[in-house]
Amino acid sequence: MKVIILAGGLGTRLPEYTHVMPKPMVRIANIPILVHIINFYIKYGHKDFYIALGYKSEIVKNYFKNFKKYDQKFKFSLKNKNCFVTLSFTGKNTFTGGRLKKMKKFINEDENFMFTYGDGLSTVNLRKLEKFHKRHKKIITVTAVRPPARFGELSLKKDKVVSFKEKPQVNSGWINGGFFIAKYEFFNIIKGNNTILEKEPLEHASKRNQMYAYKHYGFWKCMDTKRDKDVLEKIYKNKLI
Repeated sequence: MKVIILAGGLGTRLPEYTHVMPKPMVRIANIPILVHIINFYIKYGHKDFYIALGYKSEIVKNYFKNFKKYDQKFKFSLKNKNCFVTLSFTGKNTFTGGRLKKMKKFINEDENFMFTYGDGLSTVNLRKLEKFHKRHKKIITVTAVRPPARFGELSLKKDKVVSFKEKPQVNSGWINGGFFIAKYEFFNIIKGNNTILEKEPLEHASKRNQMYAYKHYGFWKCMDTKRDKDVLEKIYKNKLI
């Protein structure tokens, strides 16, 4: 199954790094997070990647030594495993929905495709995610995750603390974990460059009862800020996943 990675945003909440590089090229354990994401999909047998570029796209181009021109597939070797990568420039200021729609040319009308953001890591089981999507036969499936709490959680009885947990995983509520599977039909509900994926398209699919959520209870982390980057660095350094 083809995998699209959205890697063209400005990364404004990580200015410590994104003033000189796009966020997907920020390194975790000395490897760009984009490459960690590719490697994660490779582990599940996926070998055909399409990277939607925008902001500072030349940094990504320079990283991939076999790159010759946009929209042309080339071989990329990673840990003795080969895959194919296609870099496509989707505009510097294009929003997430518009960026995804510009990748439509790489997808056949009769096939499902996976897509994700260029700044999130997880241990979601992609085989189970795919089976879930095929079983429900909807336009799109999103991976739902529990968000980590920002602060320590207190359980009180009057003024007495009966339980304290340092930044536990939230036990109620789900958020978009960013690992999607969709039918080609999903492109048709994205209007254009200024469409935000998380607003009109996903809201529209939900209202039409065409969106299901695969619940993932394991590890998930988005690199949104420097603090998130430091946490991921520690996780990979200590081989916690």
